[in-house]
Amino acid sequence: MASTLEIRDLRCNVEDKEILKGVNLTVRQGEVHAIMGPNGSGKSTLAYTLMGHPRYEVTGGEVLLDGENLLELPPDERAKRGLFLAFQYPQEVPGVSVANFLRTAVNALRGEEPAGPAGSGKNLAALTALQKEIEAALEQLRWDSSFTRRYLNEGFSGGEKKKGEMLQMAVLKPKFAIMDETDSGLDIDALKDVARVFNNLRGPELGAIVITHYQRILKYIEPDFVHIMVDGRIVRSGGRELAEEVEAKGYDWIKAQVG
Repeated sequence: MASTLEIRDLRCNVEDKEILKGVNLTVRQGEVHAIMGPNGSGKSTLAYTLMGHPRYEVTGGEVLLDGENLLELPPDERAKRGLFLAFQYPQEVPGVSVANFLRTAVNALRGEEPAGPAGSGKNLAALTALQKEIEAALEQLRWDSSFTRRYLNEGFSGGEKKKGEMLQMAVLKPKFAIMDETDSGLDIDALKDVARVFNNLRGPELGAIVITHYQRILKYIEPDFVHIMVDGRIVRSGGRELAEEVEAKGYDWIKAQVG
């Protein structure tokens, strides 16, 4: 049975200023929802609030994953339930290789920490399976295995950081992925690489929220639904044609309509 993520009347303050003013959205596994909107509309605040960033104070509403309120859980438990956030600005983690980060994350989320000693059959089988998953994702990103020996995001270009987020998504296999302006700072080749990995992951077991200013990424990741966010609320919903209309007209006509 497909899982469902339900955002009900979500309200959030940042430094005592109300940013989210009653967000309602339902996303099912297998669906891709694009959220567009002008600067300051609350799109990134929504992403961080869903993931449980402590700076964002929830003042009302619920976020239900299969009926369980995620707002009552810390970020690591939300991740274990199947939530994943691809950051707009991924942070550098010196001293931690990409490979070690992925192994640690997989063990934490799946509860697959080997019980036997290093080199045991169980341990070796788990590591071999994980390595195959990583290699398959690297091939989609057109990277060789030397990438996993680099420290996480240290010295990475903007495009490499975003492609690294897609590598994590491919390996961790979340139920729901939130992509916070993944297209920002990407040239066209990097954007196509990111989209190719996402489209290979796309299917009945992945639901996604793609947050973006522009429809450029939506040319390569075609959404099932498009939502426009203004002043902390989703004010318009539709199909791909809504993104095209925004691209042609901008956001002022929507702001005028909703006051």
